[in-house]
Amino acid sequence: MSRTAPTTSRRAFLRGGLAVGAVSALSSCAYIPDDAPAVAPLPRSAKAKVDGDLGYFNWADYLDPSVLKGFQKEYGVKIIESNFDSMEGMYAKIAAGNQYDIVFPIAKWVVKMRREGRLRAIDHEQLDNADQVFYSGSYFNDPWYDPGSRVSVPFTVYKTGIGWRTDKIGSMTGSWRDLWNIEGAGRIFTLDDQDEALAMAALLLGYDVNTAKPSHLDEMRKLLVSQKKYLRAYSSDDINNMTSGDAWIHHMWSGDFLYMREGLAKNKATFDFEAPEEGAPINSDTYAIPANARHPGTAMLFIDYLLRPENAVKNINYLYYPFPVRDAVGAFQDLAKEVPACDVDVADLENPDVFRLLDPAAVQRRTATWTEVKAS
Repeated sequence: MSRTAPTTSRRAFLRGGLAVGAVSALSSCAYIPDDAPAVAPLPRSAKAKVDGDLGYFNWADYLDPSVLKGFQKEYGVKIIESNFDSMEGMYAKIAAGNQYDIVFPIAKWVVKMRREGRLRAIDHEQLDNADQVFYSGSYFNDPWYDPGSRVSVPFTVYKTGIGWRTDKIGSMTGSWRDLWNIEGAGRIFTLDDQDEALAMAALLLGYDVNTAKPSHLDEMRKLLVSQKKYLRAYSSDDINNMTSGDAWIHHMWSGDFLYMREGLAKNKATFDFEAPEEGAPINSDTYAIPANARHPGTAMLFIDYLLRPENAVKNINYLYYPFPVRDAVGAFQDLAKEVPACDVDVADLENPDVFRLLDPAAVQRRTATWTEVKAS
C-alpha cells in the first residue's frame, strides 16, 4: 500500500515545523479551567437506531474513507464531517455549545468531559460488537480514565518512541539519550508537544511523566535545554520530516512511524523505531457521544459499525495505528512484524506512563517550564 505523505502528521496538532526557540500558541492552552462539579449527572444512553445524519468531529484523515462511505450506504444517512487540530480545540467547540454526535477524545480528556457532564452514557448492551473490546479480562472493562467504560469505547492505542534513519545513523542505544546522539546533530527533532517533550525528559530522569514538582521541572528544563545544540527543530510533523530527509532521528508516535515506513518509504530498511528502555508514553483515543448530541442513536450505530472486525482491519491498514478490536489485532501485528517496537499490547495501558488530567496549578507549572525551554 502506498499513499502520498500528508501535509501534516495526523497527530501534528498543526504545530509542525517550528524552529528551535519558537513558542507554540497552543501549548499555553493545555488546560482549560474546570468549574464543573466533581461528577456531573450522566445523561442516559441512547438506543442504537437511526435518528438522523451523523455529526462527526475527529482529527482529519483519521478513518478509512471507505469505512465512512460504507456506513452511509448501509444506514442511508450522511456523515457531516468537522475536524479539530488539538484536544483543546475539540473541547472548546463542545464547551461553546456546538453539537456533534460522535467525538474522539484521548483518555485524559474523557476524564474532564465526563466530570463536567459533557458526555452521554453508552450502553454496551446496545452494541452488537461490544464483546470485541469488552470481553472477559479486557483492560477496557474498567480503564483508569472511565470506570466501567460508561461514557467511552476504545478507538486506537499508541506509544511514543524514536524513529531513525539506519542509512545515516550507525549507533542507537535504546535510550531516550539517543535524542542527544552526536551522529545526528543538526538532524534531530523533538515533538513540538508539551506533554511528550516533558515526558521524555521525565523518563530519562526517572520521574513520572505527569510530574509537576518544581524541583523535577527544573531538572527537566535543564535537560531539554542541553539538547538544543543537537536539535534541528521542535516539530510534530514527524512523517514529512523523516521522508524529506530533514530528520535523521525523530521523537515520534508509533503509528506515524509505521505509516511512514510501510506506506510511504521507498526503502523500508532505511527506517527503524525504538521504544526506549526508560519507558514509553502510552495513550489511547476513544469514541464518545456528547451529552448534547442531536443524533445519539446514529452515533451508537456508528460505534458498533467501527467495532466490526472487518472494518477495524480496514482502518488499521489505512491508519497504521492498532485498534483494540479482538478479532482484528492480528492485522496490526502483521503490519508491525518487522518493527515490533511499534506494537502496543493492551496490557501496556496498565503501566504508569500515561498522560493524566492534572489540576490547574500543575498544568501551569508544566506549561511555564515548556515555554522557558523553547524560549531559551
